[in-house]
Amino acid sequence: MLRDALTAHLADELQRATAAHRETHAGATHSEARPEGSKDTRALEQSYLARGQAMRAEELRLAIAEVARMPVEALADDAPAQPGALLRVREDDVERTVWLALHGGGLVLAGGTVLVVTPVSPLGRAIVGQCAGDVCELAAGSRMREIEIVAVR
Repeated sequence: MLRDALTAHLADELQRATAAHRETHAGATHSEARPEGSKDTRALEQSYLARGQAMRAEELRLAIAEVARMPVEALADDAPAQPGALLRVREDDVERTVWLALHGGGLVLAGGTVLVVTPVSPLGRAIVGQCAGDVCELAAGSRMREIEIVAVR
């Protein structure tokens, strides 16, 4: 299941972020991290880094909880794209499957066949609310891309 794969990926990221935070925090508070002079800011810099890592770990905890609550049931044929929807999209005669998820944008799941797209990404903003048969446009640098929604499930 896609949600399980995304949750596992986020849990792995959380584990790495938590371990990095612990290591950085230990380095910042170690007795040898005391400043050697008034211009020695290594411990202060490490404490800032540790705080950022703690914030990233908290973001990942929240992301895991949001993904767990995200609906993943099949939608009606005429339903608009929303978080949890699996879509077939076509661009320049190339079809691909995208999963509209709250987190994990850019990941490729299901053996490389499903691209995760978040509602805040350019593609996600373009497809949210679209139904099968709709065509939407999005700006990609200096050119416009045309995306056809083939199916929403």
